Amino acid sequence: MKQLPSPDVLADWLNAHPKQATIKDISKAFGLRGAQRKELRALLDHLAATGQWQPPSRDGAADLPSVTVMELAKIDDYGDPWARPVTWAAREAAPLLAVVPGKDQGPMARGDRFLGQVLADQGDGPARVRVIRRFGTPSKSILGIYKDTAEGGRVQPIDKGERSEWQIPEAGRAGARDGELVEATPIGPKARMGLPKAKIVDRLGDPSAPRSVSLIAIHQHGIPHRFPDTVLAEAAAFQDGSWDRAEGRQDLTDLPFVTIDPSDARDHDDAVFAERDTNSDNPDGHILWVAIADVANYVRPGSALDREARNRGNSCYFPDRVVPMLPDHLSGDLCSLHENVLRPALVLRMQLDADGQKIAHKFMRAVIKSHASLTYGQVQAAQDGQPDAQTALLMDRVITPLYACYAALKRAREQRQPLDLDLPERKVILDETGKVQSIHFADRFDAHRLIEEAMVLSNVAAAEELIRRRTPLLFRVHEEPSPEKLDALRETAKAAGLTLAKGQVLQTRHLNALLHQAAGSETAELINLSTLRSMTQAYYAPQNLGHFGLALQAYAHFTSPIRRYADLIVHRALIAAHGWGDDGLTAADIEALEETAQAISQTERHAMLAERDTTDRYMAAYLSERIGADFTGRISGIARFGLFVKLDETAADGLVPMRALGDEYFRLDDGGTALIGQDTGRVLSLGQRVTVRVIEAAPVTGGIALDLIAVEDEVYLPKSRRRGKPGGRGAPRGGARKAKGKIDSVKRKRERQKRR
Repeated sequence: MKQLPSPDVLADWLNAHPKQATIKDISKAFGLRGAQRKELRALLDHLAATGQWQPPSRDGAADLPSVTVMELAKIDDYGDPWARPVTWAAREAAPLLAVVPGKDQGPMARGDRFLGQVLADQGDGPARVRVIRRFGTPSKSILGIYKDTAEGGRVQPIDKGERSEWQIPEAGRAGARDGELVEATPIGPKARMGLPKAKIVDRLGDPSAPRSVSLIAIHQHGIPHRFPDTVLAEAAAFQDGSWDRAEGRQDLTDLPFVTIDPSDARDHDDAVFAERDTNSDNPDGHILWVAIADVANYVRPGSALDREARNRGNSCYFPDRVVPMLPDHLSGDLCSLHENVLRPALVLRMQLDADGQKIAHKFMRAVIKSHASLTYGQVQAAQDGQPDAQTALLMDRVITPLYACYAALKRAREQRQPLDLDLPERKVILDETGKVQSIHFADRFDAHRLIEEAMVLSNVAAAEELIRRRTPLLFRVHEEPSPEKLDALRETAKAAGLTLAKGQVLQTRHLNALLHQAAGSETAELINLSTLRSMTQAYYAPQNLGHFGLALQAYAHFTSPIRRYADLIVHRALIAAHGWGDDGLTAADIEALEETAQAISQTERHAMLAERDTTDRYMAAYLSERIGADFTGRISGIARFGLFVKLDETAADGLVPMRALGDEYFRLDDGGTALIGQDTGRVLSLGQRVTVRVIEAAPVTGGIALDLIAVEDEVYLPKSRRRGKPGGRGAPRGGARKAKGKIDSVKRKRERQKRR
């Protein structure tokens, strides 16, 4: 096997043989085999990016008109759509073009047609076409379980909102087996009677296999989870120490930076260090240092790594896996601030006064060394007087100054009054086989808050710095709630005996006043959840529209470039603004900021939905082994079709369907906060404590169905029209006496917990 040619030799050969630029031709000419072809692709990308070679037009795309009708031909293993022209007169196969989504475009499926603009050849990537306008109703992608029945093939959707099965003709089965997870698309016109028809386009395997839960969500939400070979090859080309080529880095390796992360952290974006400010003009002040991984050093604008990172937008975190934004060679190694390893970083030095207000800041491009990789629990234990062998050596120089700085930051936070929600995070623990071992609420320490406040202030400094230097960037925007959502929150507060001020410009301190009214009461969780639901969703934009939730005028994401593309854009903006190298924000980056903001805001929403759906499915899997068990909880939602209950033990959300409430007709009140029985006047409202029984839990869909056993410790006996008295359909199984005994047992258990 021969060696890969040098860049100069390969460039000369390519320019001498312009019609033989395929991987096959080059491999044959230089005697390359197997894995060398991956390295060759990366080398070709490098030559194209540096201008040493101009690739020919790909697959005849140059022969296409600038605007033409296209049909989506496939969605590849990475979730990327590809299309072919509908009209193609040449003898060879029609070219395949990468689809660039248009503005406000929803998901597309195979067979969808659209008017597309063929984009100019970029030289370092496939031919591309931008969606101008779609034709007709977009096809629907169906993820579900294939079933063999006496009437033929069927697909049962896993989406809880999908009620109907789909009929699969024999010709559209694609070899699917009974019980297999499949992806299908509708075919033919919608029938007036009978099941709608679909064909299977992909088989995904056994839905009950260990660790398949997150895989379902990944496919359902179209999250790319495999890296193209070109991206992996480009990442693999970087070696430890490749940051040496950047000029002007400051040596900050003597500063005792430490990383503080969860115990299961897979990467380390940030490191911190604090010290007393010795400036006599700032009595009792602090210097807070924050170092962030210099991802821009590796992920260069226009590279294959950059295109893939933008396409993914962010990393996705599941209980059993991470779908990273960057290949593990970068995210888990070269970019991660590991202990006792030199790493390139963008470093921020902030001067704070005694009350935690930022007086001044300075950014620098540097090389650092993390002196310790610590966990939140480890740091908190040390601060509480129980240091281990590692933290004992860091108390005086690192941990004590960090907490002193945090005390000042906390005072600044109290003055600013950001939204102060108290919503514990659920944590799903799996065993080695992927089965749910337990579900509990994650610990929340001052160590968490310390890092959060340091990161928030760093993000503010980044936004302020770039505004001052008039450099374009992506802001993190969070707009205030709509009047309609605020009215709904007021109704919920009123039902709980609380008040939310009206007739004034809403500020976070008004919402905090409501949260503080509810704190420690039976309705605290309900008010926190309702306040969260009243919020708008944050997004990215090139325009500065402020951050309502954090009570900040300007905010940008700077602290997590390993897992968020927005942070990488901000890093490039800082590099360009300071003139730190040729890997800063480019003219192409700036031109595409609006499009990038929309794209990564969308990928963030996809990731959040996938992560939430995965947690719901794990919750259902956990409760599927507890069918018939009773749990306490609160009514967390009211709908015409039933009640939603959040369980105390797991925070899982289950549905008490209307049929389980008995034969009585229940009317939804005007505020949507209660169901009122027409005959008995019985009220089932938000926030009421209930005891429920699990009657169904479907891990594939994440659906949990419940029976209502008691309301506010009173046995619930549904009214039966047939007998004109309580105890009809939906009554607690085992009778009122058994239910009352269970309620008394639950009450005693709660009392014991309170005494502890």
